[in-house]
Amino acid sequence: MATLHLASGQSRCSSIRRALSARLASWKDAGVRLPASKRSNACCSHRRNSQILSVAAAPPADSNIEGIVEMMLDATQKYAAPLTDERLFGWHGALFPSGRSGIYKIRTAAWREGGMQVVSGAEGNEKVHFEAPVAERVGPEMAAFLNWFNSGEEIELLIKAGLAHLYFVTIHPFADGNGRIARAVTEMSLARLENSAQRFYSMSSQIREDRRSYYQILENTQKGGMDVTDWLNWFLGCLSRAIEKANMLTGSVLEKEAFWRRVKQESIVVSDRQKKIVNLLLDGFEGKLTTEKWAKLTKSSHDTALRDIQDLIGKGILKQEKAGGRSTAYSLVI
Repeated sequence: MATLHLASGQSRCSSIRRALSARLASWKDAGVRLPASKRSNACCSHRRNSQILSVAAAPPADSNIEGIVEMMLDATQKYAAPLTDERLFGWHGALFPSGRSGIYKIRTAAWREGGMQVVSGAEGNEKVHFEAPVAERVGPEMAAFLNWFNSGEEIELLIKAGLAHLYFVTIHPFADGNGRIARAVTEMSLARLENSAQRFYSMSSQIREDRRSYYQILENTQKGGMDVTDWLNWFLGCLSRAIEKANMLTGSVLEKEAFWRRVKQESIVVSDRQKKIVNLLLDGFEGKLTTEKWAKLTKSSHDTALRDIQDLIGKGILKQEKAGGRSTAYSLVI
């Protein structure tokens, strides 16, 4: 494994651990679970056995949603169990149940055969971003990785999570799906760190959202020798952004729950139409809410929309903004 230069990484790691502890405690008390982020594709192609497979022509990276879910659940729910080659083979088989990546047949539930390059650009003018170890080295390299990953080595667990991702994706042991499995290994590592199967933030989704900078720092690190400081700083920054995003989402969820709890406690009755619009406002409705927009969103008449609005004003849920006339708008009273 790489030689570490961790002065700045360790400091950042400590602050993120403190943030994790505080936020996870508040989220668990509230019983909040977060929605998954949207799908996105990778930006590079893979060259296997001298063949270039264009991601643009392949299915979305998460086309087999059931396989992704099955893998992530196994990684996080059984985080304390050893990570083995058979377990990794099971994850890989779940990702490619048909034995194909798009239209191409691939070797599944087994280490890859042949070379592996990550490339971009048109055929004949490709740029090689990374070349993985030759196939003969994959078995021994993975044995060393699994031994290290499962060991009780004295290393900060957040640092180990970042190194595990880099270590695995650098070996690139499978014909396809290495990024997805590396993210599962990361989630497993973080579950071990928290000693909990509950996931209140998604490092995997954040990595995919930051995929451009992810590929760049990965390439720089893999070509840059043994210093992994920049990679760890990026990894910890990505984790921090994932936590911040989760914090904002849970804040919105908790705010909405508190609002409707107050409405119920005060025995305020609202119709389904009114509840629909209030929820839109609580979710951050863009623009000004006017009578015309209310009527359009609820598919009701102008008079019905106005009655609904005046009723909520009387109940202290809405208020009229200062500008009047045809541009009269209304906002939520929190």
